[in-house]
Amino acid sequence: MMMENGATKHLIKINLPGGIVYPGDLLEILAIAKASGVRSIRFGNRQQLIFLVNQTMLGDLAHAFFSADIVYEIDADEYPNIMSSYVTEEILNASNWLKEGVYKDILNAFNHRPKLKINIVDHAQNLIPFFTGHLNFVSSEVSNYWFLHIRYPKTNEMYSWPALVYSEDIPLISKLLEEKLLPQNANEEIELQSLTFYQEFAKTYGLVGQAYQKPFQHTNFQLPYYEGFNKYGQNKLWLGIYRRNEEFALELLEEIAETCVKTRIGQLYTTAWKSIIIKSINPNDRKFWSHLLDKYRLNVRHAANELNWQLEDVCVEALDLKLHLVKHFEEADLRTFGLCFAIKTKPQTGLFGSVIIRKKNDKAVDGAILYEVLHTKNFNPNNKEFVVFEPINRKEDLAESLASLCEYYYSLQLNFALPKESENVDQLRSLALHEVHQCKHCQTIFDDMFGDEFNNVKPGVKFEEIKNYLCPICEAPKEDFVAIEI
Repeated sequence: MMMENGATKHLIKINLPGGIVYPGDLLEILAIAKASGVRSIRFGNRQQLIFLVNQTMLGDLAHAFFSADIVYEIDADEYPNIMSSYVTEEILNASNWLKEGVYKDILNAFNHRPKLKINIVDHAQNLIPFFTGHLNFVSSEVSNYWFLHIRYPKTNEMYSWPALVYSEDIPLISKLLEEKLLPQNANEEIELQSLTFYQEFAKTYGLVGQAYQKPFQHTNFQLPYYEGFNKYGQNKLWLGIYRRNEEFALELLEEIAETCVKTRIGQLYTTAWKSIIIKSINPNDRKFWSHLLDKYRLNVRHAANELNWQLEDVCVEALDLKLHLVKHFEEADLRTFGLCFAIKTKPQTGLFGSVIIRKKNDKAVDGAILYEVLHTKNFNPNNKEFVVFEPINRKEDLAESLASLCEYYYSLQLNFALPKESENVDQLRSLALHEVHQCKHCQTIFDDMFGDEFNNVKPGVKFEEIKNYLCPICEAPKEDFVAIEI
């Protein structure tokens, strides 16, 4: 609940499982919202639909949603939306086996409303974040099998499921693990991390697991350009629409849905960047979409340094700060390729970003709001290890601090720059790759550059020199580590 222009307003959230909405369903939601005085719609970080409604219209809205059998929440997020990378299928990646039918079969098999955040994503894409959920299913190279990374609620503590998960088991595993992970069952957390627990769990419920063939490896992050007209496949187009203020006018969305119906497009897709994507546009129908863009004066070629931001849902403070910083970025012609930024004004916001601007609870003597700037380890936004870059910043100093961080990021990239053509391939390999050892059960990495404080192993000690080594996370023996290059 919030105040806007002197009126009490309530936040309405409608989940769109997997980020998918059918044009007919969208038109029905929009009609009810319109009758309740709503003028604009937003999309959330978890691909859900959000809008504000006056308190005086809440009763009429509730009655209309009940009659239309539309499930929604008021001022709550007890049931987070299931996120998926379905939106990227065909257009932003070329996965061998993860196709439309696999996504739909998994989503349709959920017979409960999850209270945990669930992400179902393709490892080959970078549009939808991997680990912003509590249960994070990431496709493997084995057909119909997934890595599962569990993040305990209200923490960044991650645990890797000891085996690959079969597609058909995802809904059941999600339901069963939710019973273990909810706050009232927090005392079972230690048991959940044991290999014995997994074996008994799989046997009891008849799960079809498979041993890892390769350990999970983070992909290099590169946010794809997700707006405008783009070609794909043999003879098709997709269109991405982003709104700078995060708001889509009701009339705009109505016409988008109606154009989908008119041109026989069966689905619309939402992204984690609060935008929408329309796929399967016939080139002969491009004129209808161009007319729509002209009619609503939609710009579809924003600068990349404006598109790579994650903000909390319906947060005016974060949006104002983003616009302030983007303006400075444009004036400085700042390069941000390879990075994405997140602004956190609340302590437990699970946002995706390689650079985090986090509001501090304490204030300066003059009452100014302070922020700290952090970045993820290796600047991969899918990593959950954070490094403090600048602990104290006023709003007016943030742009300069972020520019310094970008400079630092690119200086690191230059350390891995390609050698001259005259230098040999072996030298290139030694510059670009570094051998580490990874636990094949929980994917914990031992890197001799950093050592292992938990096991009293100092930096510089080679893995081969360590005797009786145990994984600090799952206590697997040294023999269960495999050498990989990163």
